[in-house]
Amino acid sequence: MSTVVEQEEAVSEHDSRFRPSLGRFDIILMSIAATLSIDTIGQIAANGGAQAFTWTAVIALTFMLPYGLIMAELGSSFPQEGGPYVWVRLAMGRFHAALSTMLYWVTNPVWLGGSLAFLAMATWSDFIVKTGSGSFGDYAFKLIFIWAAIVAAISSLRYGKWLLNIGAIVKVGLVVVFVVTLIVYASQHGVHGYAAGDFSPTTGGFLASAPVILFAVVGFEAQNGAAEEMRNPKRDVPVGIGSSALVSALCYLVPIFGILMVLPSNKISGAAGFMDAIRTVFSVYGGASTGLLKLVAILFIFVLFTQGAAWMIASDRVQAIAGADGTFPRYFGVFSKNLGTPLRVNILSGVVATVFTIVATKVTSGSAGAAFEVVLNVAVSTLLLSYLWIFLAAWILRRKYPHAERPYRVPGGRIGMGVATFVIYAWVAVGSWTTVFPDTIERLFGVGYDFEDSWGVSRLTFEVFTLGTLAVITICCLAGYLVGRRTDTGAGDFSAAIIAELEANEKAQG
Repeated sequence: MSTVVEQEEAVSEHDSRFRPSLGRFDIILMSIAATLSIDTIGQIAANGGAQAFTWTAVIALTFMLPYGLIMAELGSSFPQEGGPYVWVRLAMGRFHAALSTMLYWVTNPVWLGGSLAFLAMATWSDFIVKTGSGSFGDYAFKLIFIWAAIVAAISSLRYGKWLLNIGAIVKVGLVVVFVVTLIVYASQHGVHGYAAGDFSPTTGGFLASAPVILFAVVGFEAQNGAAEEMRNPKRDVPVGIGSSALVSALCYLVPIFGILMVLPSNKISGAAGFMDAIRTVFSVYGGASTGLLKLVAILFIFVLFTQGAAWMIASDRVQAIAGADGTFPRYFGVFSKNLGTPLRVNILSGVVATVFTIVATKVTSGSAGAAFEVVLNVAVSTLLLSYLWIFLAAWILRRKYPHAERPYRVPGGRIGMGVATFVIYAWVAVGSWTTVFPDTIERLFGVGYDFEDSWGVSRLTFEVFTLGTLAVITICCLAGYLVGRRTDTGAGDFSAAIIAELEANEKAQG
């Protein structure tokens, strides 16, 4: 530990390292960068049909709204660096914080290397330069994509925030251009349309749409990973979350409705659905469409890159604070003296992302490819599991520290907080269950589900790889926790001063 401190001062001893650089507008755009995943718009529409719009609207009202309210209270009331880690640490203790943070963090490098890099490469190959899978160009593009996102996360937030801001603006701009073009396309080709009854919610539509929608809309807490780098989190976090929630909800609902009303179902695909839809509607531009599609493809790749960078910036800080608090190896609980960023965790994320992209590129077909897809699915979906702790922490902290200063409170007192927590917890619990045990709820409600056709493996193989992946993540968390606690510094831990101040305040006012 002494060597680490000599090389780069431990964050718990030098909180001045955090240089406030995020204003209200930055927080709004960072939240949009995290919560608006335009790459999922086509996938949501493809999975749920007409009901995709219905369930997106339902989730916007019954999940995004209470979720935003709760994160506004947590983020403004407990504005410490590494927000989600600190909240669970204060509410439930060290190990729960360590486990929830591992689940929260590990999703992002796996997602960056196993999903975003592949979608960016597919877009490049389809619209810019045809590139064979497994070729030198394929590997080079994916690795450059990954490490560019890591470099963005490593750079000082004073400068890195501009990349996220531009990415968020371009992202919303792409949605606006798509919707306007969709209207022009509809005027020329007519409206495909659905009967009113097609939008009626059903259990089958819910199970097909809800998990993807939930994964797409989470992220209101992400900016609190850098809470002590905000100029005024107590004032700006609630406004930032409210503004970004409205923008994100509209940017999901309007294009999904438009796609469903204008494009026939055979024109709507899965992960690449947004660009496929753009290819279709851009036909209205005639001869200019080829050049415009190339431009939009480049912008789409840039948006994917900034989306990955936004989550790396947030989640790497959360994991680094776990190291600073001694629930992860303290070697990783260090922020760069010059950059103010968790350089060691950033590099660790890059290594994890690189491993996943190499393995995923090599194992693309057959039984091995199907098995890896299962591992990738559960590793990416651990983000939802982490919210089982984060959401519960909100309710516990309201009761545990009732006198803590709360610039914003969830309306309705304890009952309001309890109802909001229960509703969003139920959503995440269902989403997490269907990720780990697909087809169980479907069978309960008599909804048809072809397991092997969906996953390419048997149920037993799926569960072995799924539960095995979760076991490996848990073991890694436990190992990191034990290593971190071997060098217990007690009062020197990151959370020690926070807890002492909160408890003194409760004693004084209690």
